[in-house]
Amino acid sequence: MSTPARAWRECASLLTVAELVAVGDHLVGVGGLTSIDALAATIAPGERFVGVARAAIERIRVGAESAMETWLRLAVVDAGFPEPELQVEVVDDAGRFLARVDMAWPAARIALEYDGDHHRDRGTFEHGQRRDNAMTVAGWLVLHANKMDARRPAVLFERLRQAFTARASGIGGA
Repeated sequence: MSTPARAWRECASLLTVAELVAVGDHLVGVGGLTSIDALAATIAPGERFVGVARAAIERIRVGAESAMETWLRLAVVDAGFPEPELQVEVVDDAGRFLARVDMAWPAARIALEYDGDHHRDRGTFEHGQRRDNAMTVAGWLVLHANKMDARRPAVLFERLRQAFTARASGIGGA
């Protein structure tokens, strides 16, 4: 039996870089099964698919809670945006907790959430609306991505670009 870190390395022959990043994100994050250092230690020069493993290890982060959150982070960075912080706790000016968001650029007060199918549950949907309203009042822009954006991310990237432009020009409360 392989350790979780070794199993990750063995997957380099079967997965794309992005898929290997998603597996790594899970193992070092919500899975809590290993560390980025332990994953990196499994990469031996000269082995087959070492390039895939090396490319993936550079992009693995603690914090993504699903493969789609990993996809979203990678897509956003690949589109030229700064790398977001993951699982950011948002508080209001009085220090009261408002939300924990999938990814954010806190200095710009921009949050990006991936909404999977569970967000269609009525209770989850209503909770999300109340949370987003509180964040808006606190000066945050909250953008949402979904499965459609994974297939065609151009509109999402344009909205994100607009959010950064609005924040840079002082529009939108930042």
